[in-house]
Amino acid sequence: MSLEAYPIEIEFPTIDRHASGNTGIDYVHTFDSGVPGPHVMINALTHGNEVCGAIVVDALLQFALRPRRGRLTLSFANVQAYARFDPQHPDKSRYVDQDFNRVWTAAALDDLSRRSAELDRARAMRPVVDTVDFLLDLHSMHERSAPLIVSGPLDKGIELAVKLGAPATVISDEGHPEGRRMRDYASFSDASSAKNALLVECGQHWERRAVNVAKDCTARFLLLSGVIDEADLPPGWIEPLPQRMTVVRVTQPVVAKSMDFRFAGDYRGLETFEKAGTVIGWSDGEPVVTPYDDCMLVMPSLRQLRPGVTVVRLGRIVNYPTA
Repeated sequence: MSLEAYPIEIEFPTIDRHASGNTGIDYVHTFDSGVPGPHVMINALTHGNEVCGAIVVDALLQFALRPRRGRLTLSFANVQAYARFDPQHPDKSRYVDQDFNRVWTAAALDDLSRRSAELDRARAMRPVVDTVDFLLDLHSMHERSAPLIVSGPLDKGIELAVKLGAPATVISDEGHPEGRRMRDYASFSDASSAKNALLVECGQHWERRAVNVAKDCTARFLLLSGVIDEADLPPGWIEPLPQRMTVVRVTQPVVAKSMDFRFAGDYRGLETFEKAGTVIGWSDGEPVVTPYDDCMLVMPSLRQLRPGVTVVRLGRIVNYPTA
């Protein structure tokens, strides 16, 4: 798999003007309508090189969007990593010390003997996240692939994704062996809780189209939650719905054992292999094969290759009512 140097098609916003959050937490802004309703959070920069979400949150803050009902939080997460972005080495600002999207367990956050830039930031944001009813976490991908909604493993997440309506592909998975994602934190991953979260992979990190996807899914999420009306949105954010949605359940991750991992092709994501046993790569010289017929590759990439990292997830399309 070639590590293509994708062009940077979009400008990175200056977010310093949002540093003084009104929550006592830098870069975290909460607005309360004073009217009953849910607490909705739109989060950007879980990874420092995933700029489309930062563009959206920056735009909403400058637009002065305010909720008609409930509360709205607009946040930038890993601002330290974002500040380190270097267009000559664009993949190196994903995080500072560790992946911010792998620290969201109570055990990790409560263990104050463990320190990293990302753990410290998650601990700072945690009091706000603990009060959120509906979270939309805006991401982008290493490779140029069709956008995805990552719903988590529970039916409530899939149902919310299907109601959102776009992007067209819903990925239902358990997360990563390295650690828990923000979208899976606490009650978001409790089937008995009404709290819910989605993660949207809007496209390749620096493609212009990813910004349009981020705007569209953010607008739809805000409307679906009921905190705003359509007239409150910036003009031109909502795009036509896809003709159909596809739900894919991830059955297993493929985790690199060492730096000796390579794919059998130049995969970018959503490739489907008809027959079980098809070789899709090699790990330490041993073939990695599809475990069942019609196996789909989800977000294959070697850009963050190291032992313990998920290099691709394997999934199967499921019959799920999407109409």
